[in-house]
Amino acid sequence: MDSKMTAIFSLVLVFCSVSYVSPLKVLGLFPYGAPSHYFLGNELLKGIAEAGHDVTIITVYEEKNPPKKGTYRQLVLKEVLNMQYELFANMSNLNDEDSYASKSPFGMLSIFNMVGLTVTEATLSHPTVQALIKSGEKFDVMILTQYAVEATKALAAHFGAHLILYNDNAATCWVNHFVGNSGLPSLNPELIFDYPQLMNFKQRLTNTLYTIATYINHNFVQYPAHAQLIKKYVSKDMDLTKIQYDVALVLSNSHPSLNNPAPSVPCMKEIAGYHVKEPKPLPADLKKYLDESKNGVIYFSMGSNIYSNSFPKEKRESIMKAFSKRKENILWKFEDTELPGKPNNVRIEKWLPQSDLLAHPNVKLFITHGGFLSTIETLYHGIPTVSVPVVNDQQTNARQAEKNGYSIVVDYNTLTEEQLSAAIEKILSDPKYRENAKSRSKIFHDRPVKPMDEAVFWVEYVARHNGAKHLRVGYVELAWYQYYLLDVFGLIFGAIFLVLYVIKKTLGFLCSLVCGGKPKPEEKKVKKP
Repeated sequence: MDSKMTAIFSLVLVFCSVSYVSPLKVLGLFPYGAPSHYFLGNELLKGIAEAGHDVTIITVYEEKNPPKKGTYRQLVLKEVLNMQYELFANMSNLNDEDSYASKSPFGMLSIFNMVGLTVTEATLSHPTVQALIKSGEKFDVMILTQYAVEATKALAAHFGAHLILYNDNAATCWVNHFVGNSGLPSLNPELIFDYPQLMNFKQRLTNTLYTIATYINHNFVQYPAHAQLIKKYVSKDMDLTKIQYDVALVLSNSHPSLNNPAPSVPCMKEIAGYHVKEPKPLPADLKKYLDESKNGVIYFSMGSNIYSNSFPKEKRESIMKAFSKRKENILWKFEDTELPGKPNNVRIEKWLPQSDLLAHPNVKLFITHGGFLSTIETLYHGIPTVSVPVVNDQQTNARQAEKNGYSIVVDYNTLTEEQLSAAIEKILSDPKYRENAKSRSKIFHDRPVKPMDEAVFWVEYVARHNGAKHLRVGYVELAWYQYYLLDVFGLIFGAIFLVLYVIKKTLGFLCSLVCGGKPKPEEKKVKKP
């Protein structure tokens, strides 16, 4: 009897310890057509739905396998995707001098402005979004990608939702500005630069100028244009000045195992790795290929935004020559069905289940563009890499991986057969690279809870605590010159100048007394008779 009572009592304790959370109404907005941006947003919202919540996602792709739990309503804006295809027509062509790979970091600001404004207006003006705006529906939380879509923040205010910003990498000045995170440019290189955390003077100067340029661009270029979009498509009475800083939380796809450690305010949470699932069985033919590759497999992929079939012919030939000399099999994600001159040890596929593939024990090396999704999956499985970055953030990721000892960077612009061959040989012949990859992987996995569980917890936390205002710093209440202490330093330097001025005048007066003696009385002029 006592044992039965004990068991019943234990069950009651377990039941009472489970905190009940009523389903939240969550709105997600991820309007960009880059597959990686969509994938990250979609996986996050699917995880929230799997936790039992009522999710509505506004995006440009349709999820073919929606979550089985919760509610997952998709508002797919195909016209916005088609518009972006036209907009980015040349940006993935590495032979085109107008591609984004050829732009300077400062020149990229104009691209961000143009793309952000175009995508934002196309999203807000879309009939599906307009119907939702006019529906009178309310949401508890809105999760928004944070990339030059400022006017869409007005939707959170319109729907009565607490705003959560989603950042798909480490925090930058694009995010820090809205939550009062310090992000000093002396110690926090922007992702668009290939800079180490400990920068030299020239790098700190460039990084500082870029940060200042970004703030000026936001306040005097982006802000006025997006303020007009709010009045045109959402409400004439909304003020972007207040809306843009009403941020309850920032979910960052970052982690110290991947990024430089940096200070952050309490409302910023790191959740990198939430999108990676336990490995699933590979397709039978692919599994057979990997199993039978007795010398191992080198996997080569440039991600979803950079097409290796658009490489200049001489680069493709250099890559194939380097591959032809290897004893390992090469699995190449290639966008065409044919690759002229393909070596016998190379297999091409238009699409591959990357994370599941990297889990196979015969995969010895990953040749990657250094995209952040690929970097995360690399660390998840502990695979060394050869990085061939093309654009700025990829270069930053690649250099960080090289610094952490599990990658070698090969410059895309100067890539030769000899450079690629040397990098592959060094990685595969020196065990320290695999050991470092495994060590970093342990750091990545060593967390109190799984990343997706943490993301869901903080979304629920914001709703439970009415926007979690206790996590916000007082930055938004200060004028910019107060936040940067310019008024304080102005007073201090003014006081110092005044004291020095008084001292100078006093010393001058005393010197005239001591050195010049008593001043002579003016001689009276004698008038001539």
